[in-house]
Amino acid sequence: MKKIFLVFSLFSASFAFSQAQDLNITTDNSWFKAGLKAGLPMGDTADFTSFTVGADVRGQYLVTPHFGIGVASGYNHFFGKDGGEDFSLIPLAGFARYYFQTEGVFVGADLGYGFLTNVDNNSGGMYVSPQIGYHNKKWNIYGFYQHSFTENDVDIQAVGIGATYNIMF
Repeated sequence: MKKIFLVFSLFSASFAFSQAQDLNITTDNSWFKAGLKAGLPMGDTADFTSFTVGADVRGQYLVTPHFGIGVASGYNHFFGKDGGEDFSLIPLAGFARYYFQTEGVFVGADLGYGFLTNVDNNSGGMYVSPQIGYHNKKWNIYGFYQHSFTENDVDIQAVGIGATYNIMF
């Protein structure tokens, strides 16, 4: 799994640097996105956690008026149930989004690594989070599925909703 992540990272970095000379960053094509999200654990994760809340931060560049790429991170707190301990997932990912119109529906996905905190013998693993939502110039409201393929055959899964506010720069 680490080799797949490394190959994806190298490919993404080489693509980004090859396009760097053509970048014209303006308030029309570059945003910082910050927001909150909440979700319900799924699969095995639902056996030992009851709820998750988190923060979502992103930097996005619109390659075309309908396609954006960027870097995503944040913080996801999973609340333990039945005496179980809370733990956290901190994603670091690249993302891509397709906007069908300048205002309306979008689809996208994050792909990267999810770092676990407060979990013994498990530092994290590959992170994937597809999304579908609604956007306008200032807001993104979306539904998400989040899955981290972590060490020791532990999969962290959740489904939920989120909202981010766009700050143009």
